Amino acid sequence: MVKVLIVDDSAFARLSITKQLSSDSEIEIVGYANDGLEALDMVKKLKPGVITLDVEMPRMGGLEALAQIMEESPTPVVMLSSLTDRGTEITIRALELGAIDFFLKAPKATKAGYFGLNSDLNSKIKLAATIGRARLRMAVPKKEAYPQPRKASRTLSIAPDKVVVIGSSTGGPSALYELVPHLPADLPAAMLLVQHMPPVFTRSLADRLNELSNIDIKEAEQGDVLKQGLVLLAPGNYHMEVKMDHKISLNQKPPVLGLRPSVDITMLSASLAYGASTIGVVLTGMGSDGTRGATSIKAAGGKIVAQDEATCVVYGMPRSVKESGSVDKVVPLAKIAGEIERMCRE
Repeated sequence: MVKVLIVDDSAFARLSITKQLSSDSEIEIVGYANDGLEALDMVKKLKPGVITLDVEMPRMGGLEALAQIMEESPTPVVMLSSLTDRGTEITIRALELGAIDFFLKAPKATKAGYFGLNSDLNSKIKLAATIGRARLRMAVPKKEAYPQPRKASRTLSIAPDKVVVIGSSTGGPSALYELVPHLPADLPAAMLLVQHMPPVFTRSLADRLNELSNIDIKEAEQGDVLKQGLVLLAPGNYHMEVKMDHKISLNQKPPVLGLRPSVDITMLSASLAYGASTIGVVLTGMGSDGTRGATSIKAAGGKIVAQDEATCVVYGMPRSVKESGSVDKVVPLAKIAGEIERMCRE
């Protein structure tokens, strides 16, 4: 039984979430909090398995409460988010602070509840409940660990010799915050990121990573050219492919393994365009996306790096790739940036 604490100052939101979660016999709601201060007290008293957390609340908002929860009583948190510009930016910040995932609410409440409160919410709650406290602590990037960004003034190579493809899912944003800021501005490769995330949120994620990093990062657009020292992030709801002319093609072909963007799609296309000069990296996430792509990179003579189990929030995607026999290196998250640089400079 997954014990859930609902934190929201809106009675209607609490009712909507309760109605959805109560439909699942494996989920038990153990309490409600109206704001962040009340939530901090109830977390210590009730010791819930998972917390659903709103952002805008009186006395203490969601971000401040989240930071204190992760500091004092690490507990899996699923955020309540909106599709507004402010909502997406705050959600990205929450993922940086250690939230496991988020679910969407509609701009306006209806009699049916919040749009987006469906069975997917239940599955997110149950997945979050499987994450141990030790892994939660490891998933929160230490602010002092971010290097001071120094964007290099340089002419980017239009046709890099190598390409790095990084794929991630649940727990991925916090892993990317730990990894990408440690990549050097003069990395001799182009880089592609595929993070399972809805539209709009990927742009906010790219913008935040760009603020923290030496290397240039942007959400990919149709026709973007791969350049040395440039990171392109797949936009939500679009597959991202590399063409033979080193340009990006975005499409809405059917989801692969229920996912769009798909890590497999990007890795496969990169292996066709760059062959043995392709490096694949598989980070934390549920499922097996990235396994077929990693196999194609290995078949082309490229290299594969997988995040180790101890530092993954969810050890699904890296496990699947490892079990496929395609992995060259299994590395703790803190050492992946160094491994990528080493492989790129070989």
